[in-house]
Amino acid sequence: IEIGTVTPKPQEGNPKKRLFRLPDDKGVINRMGFNNKGVAHAVERLKSNKGRVLIGGNIGKNKITPNDRAVDDYLVCFEALFDEVDYFVVNVSSPNTPNLRDLQEKGPLTELLNTLQNRNNTKDNPKPILLKIAPDLTQGQLDDIIEIITETKIAGVIATNTTLSREGLNHPNKLETGGLSGKPLTQRSTEVIRYLHHKSKAAFPIIGVGGIHSPQDALDKLAAGATLVQLYTGFIYEGPGLIRNINRAILAGK
Repeated sequence: IEIGTVTPKPQEGNPKKRLFRLPDDKGVINRMGFNNKGVAHAVERLKSNKGRVLIGGNIGKNKITPNDRAVDDYLVCFEALFDEVDYFVVNVSSPNTPNLRDLQEKGPLTELLNTLQNRNNTKDNPKPILLKIAPDLTQGQLDDIIEIITETKIAGVIATNTTLSREGLNHPNKLETGGLSGKPLTQRSTEVIRYLHHKSKAAFPIIGVGGIHSPQDALDKLAAGATLVQLYTGFIYEGPGLIRNINRAILAGK
């Protein structure tokens, strides 16, 4: 289970209404804005886990924190959650926090990941750090991502977050602002996975996410180069049985 995005201080998120289903398209648009009760509250909740479930901590910056101080926010969350989670996700790709995606540019992103990884390496038991990227990156930006991961030696990538694209949508809610997830994202997220996997020569693990609504969608992600897959919107539309059916399809393929 991946929790978050968690920020250092509590924040309300964007004004409601901020979550919209597009049933005609099997999609969801959200502009939540990292609504959460802050990292200290998350830590208290996680202490009851007792190690029965693997937990990922998805970390971000507060909306009021300027980008030139974003590293500080990520470090606060990293330190606070370190003993309670099994891996970290660095979220710089949400479209719902102003200017957050600017942190995906090569300079700021390299600095952020180097800082986190250097801190990670001071620990007795370093945790995997994964970078969550947007599906809207250009080929050149994806090439930069590969270089950055090679340089910073983080554990891998989560591909992908929600998209700003509205191509091919039919439901009236397509006019809402925010990030689009679900079935409309299936093809693009798989393309990003395939590109990263082949261009990097499988140099790092990729967690595939985006529009997985069937066992075949999951198998396609794995065939494209994903090591693991995540469900969000597909879990809403298809229900928990989707996980069982995906696992059965993977086992049948072996």
